[in-house]
Amino acid sequence: MRLLFWLLIAISLACLLMKETSLLAEDGELQVTGMAESEADFRPDQSQFLAEPPKDAIVLFDDGTTIEFVNKRGDSIDWPVKEGALESSGGSGKKRSNHIVSNWHFRDADIHAEFMLPDKSPGNSGLYIHGNYEIQIIHSFGKESPGNDDMGAVYGFSKPLVNAARDRGSWQVYDIRYRAPRRDERGEIVKPGTITAWLNGKMVQDATEIGEPRSAYHPYRYGATEYLKKISAKQKATMTGPLFLQDHGNPVRFRNVWIRPLDEHAHQYSVKE
Repeated sequence: MRLLFWLLIAISLACLLMKETSLLAEDGELQVTGMAESEADFRPDQSQFLAEPPKDAIVLFDDGTTIEFVNKRGDSIDWPVKEGALESSGGSGKKRSNHIVSNWHFRDADIHAEFMLPDKSPGNSGLYIHGNYEIQIIHSFGKESPGNDDMGAVYGFSKPLVNAARDRGSWQVYDIRYRAPRRDERGEIVKPGTITAWLNGKMVQDATEIGEPRSAYHPYRYGATEYLKKISAKQKATMTGPLFLQDHGNPVRFRNVWIRPLDEHAHQYSVKE
């Protein structure tokens, strides 16, 4: 009985250590994760807007005090700040691709963004994760059967599980848990990534698998600059990349945008990398 007692104690300690200590990923890299977090545990509270970010979050935009975004050339953005929110601006002759790019790059992370569609126009925009995967923003309120180009979709990959879109002129909120695809030394994907997303209090994506990018219009393929080409090559080699806020010619507003890294790969990008 005494031996059984100590065996149970040892098993319990081992389970605790597996959760609280560093884990060795399948790609051989050491990740310090603190407490292991699963997609099943990801149930963000979306009942309040402008809620304070978690203490371990990195704020990309608050009310204009913090702006951790640059334009596609790595220079200051020209999106205006209106009433404490960033407003997508197409600019003159920029072919609806005046996207902005976060200074912070990450591998796996939770992503939070609040947004509002304009009173008119489709309100087309999106959150481009790593520049490859678009979480769609577009007017879809009341649509009975949303597709993979409607609100809540991973554009080109997966339609939303439910239509959680609100009407124009209302603030809305995305919370996303992103796991980047893993690549080998040849750049081939050996483990698909996943996206779990909540929109306005409802789950719209449940560990949706993602592989090679599909859109012909993502920032590295359409209107790409030398700055973005360097980021694209780095992203493929390291599986770390930025968050883009998409311009599609509609004045969509964003506020309270932050990321919460789930590993130790988050860093501020420098063109010298």
